[in-house]
Amino acid sequence: MKPTREPLSYRHAGVDIDAGDALVEAIKPFAKRTLRPEVLAGIGGFGASFQIPKGYREPVLVSGTDGVGTKLKLAFQLGKHDSIGIDLVAMSVNDILVQGAEPLFFLDYFACGKLDVGVASEVVSGIARGCEQAGCALIGGETAEMPGMYPEGEYDLAGFAVGVVEKDNIINGRKIAPGDALIGLASSGAHSNGYSLIRRVLERSGADLKADFEGHTLGQALLEPTRIYVKPLLALMKAIEVKGLAHITGGGLVENVPRVLPGEVKAVLERSAWPQPPLFRWLQREGDIADAEMHRVFNCGIGMVVIVAPEFAEPAMRVLSAAGETVYRIGKVQPRESGEAQTVVV
Repeated sequence: MKPTREPLSYRHAGVDIDAGDALVEAIKPFAKRTLRPEVLAGIGGFGASFQIPKGYREPVLVSGTDGVGTKLKLAFQLGKHDSIGIDLVAMSVNDILVQGAEPLFFLDYFACGKLDVGVASEVVSGIARGCEQAGCALIGGETAEMPGMYPEGEYDLAGFAVGVVEKDNIINGRKIAPGDALIGLASSGAHSNGYSLIRRVLERSGADLKADFEGHTLGQALLEPTRIYVKPLLALMKAIEVKGLAHITGGGLVENVPRVLPGEVKAVLERSAWPQPPLFRWLQREGDIADAEMHRVFNCGIGMVVIVAPEFAEPAMRVLSAAGETVYRIGKVQPRESGEAQTVVV
């Protein structure tokens, strides 16, 4: 006679269905704050529906997806989860913005071994705040509870943004020419790139994340969320022709600016044109990192580069300053010889 065995259920696999339902209810108030008139169906269904805004003659949808990378490791270490969602939104909306697109809606993917509703709610509250800063709606996402996939207390994040731009207004860099001005918008810190190297610096230096750093703790400085440039740059695009935009992410200054340049020109950045923020000075000193490597890995204090005709440089800086940005004229576009690098820092 075979022994009686208890029938298996999802709970035996370590999945908490009730926690998932509780998280959906916790998310709804955050998502409600981000709603736009075009949202037809959002959180809770099998899919979300969004109507393209009226007034476009030839609307083009622009999409982007990204994550937060190993910055998450610091969030786990410090037990601070309320701002990492802003990073998640910023990485995608800033990317579609550089093509001239207004972000319309955002979806997230949250994966963990065992769902902690409190932690997940903190993460989603940050995502909602990021969406508010970007003016886009949080209309859906996926929460995946996968026992055995992640260490206890850890999770992974991915985000997906969709925006719209008039076909004639797509920013593609094709009009960039020698003499054009390069304007840098200040970053809020390391944003969400270079954290594998940052963690190596922390290991080498033995630094205490709770130690004072410029009036905050070092941990707070390293977890400062990525700046979202959407509203100031959308205002600039309405006032002045923007020829090119570069979001300074992985690859730093020297690998991101070339992504928007025609092959016959190069960007020459003047390193003395903007101050080196204390965080980057500390990282370079404690990690003994060469200048070239700093420029290749980090934003070094410039989170977005704007390229305009020289006669529009000062007006553009006034518009951006009035919108709350810290701006610097950081260089210019020059002719490029065959074989030359497309971005140099002098």
